[in-house]
Amino acid sequence: MPGGYGYPAAPPMGMPTGGVDLRRGLSTTLVVLFGLALPALIFLLVARSGQYSVIGDMLDAVEGKSVSITEDDLNDADDMFTTAQVIYSLLTVAIAVVWAVWFRRLRLNAEVFAPGQHRFSSGWAAGSWFTPVVNLWFPKQIANDIWRASSPQGPQAVSRGVLGGWWVTWIVALVTNAVGGIRYNLLRGKVEGDDYAPSPSEAKSDIESLHSILAFDMFAIVIFMAAAVLALLLVRQITAMQEQRASLPPQMAGPAPYGMPSPNPYGSPAPGPAPYGAPQMPPTPPPGQPGQQYPPYGQG
Repeated sequence: MPGGYGYPAAPPMGMPTGGVDLRRGLSTTLVVLFGLALPALIFLLVARSGQYSVIGDMLDAVEGKSVSITEDDLNDADDMFTTAQVIYSLLTVAIAVVWAVWFRRLRLNAEVFAPGQHRFSSGWAAGSWFTPVVNLWFPKQIANDIWRASSPQGPQAVSRGVLGGWWVTWIVALVTNAVGGIRYNLLRGKVEGDDYAPSPSEAKSDIESLHSILAFDMFAIVIFMAAAVLALLLVRQITAMQEQRASLPPQMAGPAPYGMPSPNPYGSPAPGPAPYGAPQMPPTPPPGQPGQQYPPYGQG
């Protein structure tokens, strides 16, 4: 704001100003990538459901039902899923790289809004996503700090529904996918073993297990789709919050963060009686009327 103080609004073309980087290149790229990830996940779900259907037919054949199924059907379903998986994996790598850079920028901007009020450094904002174990809670704590610092109405004034919903769906999707992957690898190791010679009942049990694993994986894909939608909404909301926060001087950006006293906008103590025990100061008379608070009747 010309002649003011605080964080100036973004200049034309969205270039960085006042220590706050408001360029939209990264956030726009993420929105596009998540928009592409959704159809890729749908393709992955369709491909996985194709495998599920073929394994179901195999299970029916084992049970003696009249089902027409060939090895080519199984290979075609596997090839379709492999193609879908490659497409989604490439998008996932791109999203992970851009997300880490974008998230670190959010953290740097948040440091300008609330200096010294964050639990983790900007390095952790990018690195925590790729660090095993701690990536289950460090990113959420960093996101909470960014969210509070970026709120234009004050640290506690903005709902964190999108943030919380995105994190819950993301963790559920990761855990579900990991459990399905472990179950699949255990079954695959058993079937591909040199000493694998199952009885008819054991073969049927293994096919049923594979059928269940594929159903579980389909559920994980649906959760990933929900997480992608919420992540897209999160990117748009936090970007808008930081732009609004940067356009406001500190005294207009809600209450002072983290319990700091709000400044008096008028620069002087609020009027009121003197503290208990302090001498009362007489009112200051107007100029030209010593000792008299108001002008005589009919004058002034």
